[in-house]
Amino acid sequence: MKKINVLLILAVLFVSCNTNKSVIQTTRKGSKNTVSRNYSKRSKTIESTPRVKVTNDLILNYIEKYSVIAQSNMRTYGIPASIILGQALLESGYGTAALCLQANNHFGIKCHKDWAGSSVQYDDDTKGECFRKYNDPFDSFRDHAVFLTSGSRYSQLFSLDIKDYKAWARGLKAAGYATDSQYPSKLITLIERYELYNYDNVEFVGERLANNSNARVYNNNRDYKVQQGDTLYSISKKFNLTVDELKQKNNFEDNSIAIGQTIRVK
Repeated sequence: MKKINVLLILAVLFVSCNTNKSVIQTTRKGSKNTVSRNYSKRSKTIESTPRVKVTNDLILNYIEKYSVIAQSNMRTYGIPASIILGQALLESGYGTAALCLQANNHFGIKCHKDWAGSSVQYDDDTKGECFRKYNDPFDSFRDHAVFLTSGSRYSQLFSLDIKDYKAWARGLKAAGYATDSQYPSKLITLIERYELYNYDNVEFVGERLANNSNARVYNNNRDYKVQQGDTLYSISKKFNLTVDELKQKNNFEDNSIAIGQTIRVK
């Protein structure tokens, strides 16, 4: 009888021990099961976005949307429009990347020590890196141009033929714009696949470029680039303004304007 009681006690203890143990699920490499854990919150502003299916129409719409500001920056800063569009497509994931959607950062430009604007943290080469944030996508395109033309890091690029997009692509990598060893080939492939080199079809006028095609409006339709044959009166009619309103917006003392000049219209 004593032996039976001892066995019963041992059995109860055994069951009790098993029911008090916490169950930990492990996941083998390659398994689709995940383990839910509670981690401490990290200071992150940018989160991964659901993967968007990239279609040819999506890419073509992106190119169409930003081709005007790309050509405007080519005229103003001397950067090939094909390079601007190619980099924007590549760096923004064709407009679907988290930095692009949540911070209007289309070129993956990090803060650096001289950046005084808004910023976000995002995991890139290392965790929690500081990236620039913009209020408007067009501000990102303009800052990209300023970024390349400021300082000496990319100065060698501007000795290259503005229509030699292959040399520009290799030069960007050599200057340290990207860490990916395949960056030049990826950029060149995009430019050739979508014939972005056609957007480089402009003429030099003095040290800057002027486009003799249709009127160009950029910066979210706030600014207008003066074209050949434009007058303040003709521009005012295009944007439903009076000449006096245009002069007031731009602090003009008279009606003189020049080809390639930027005028605020909104």
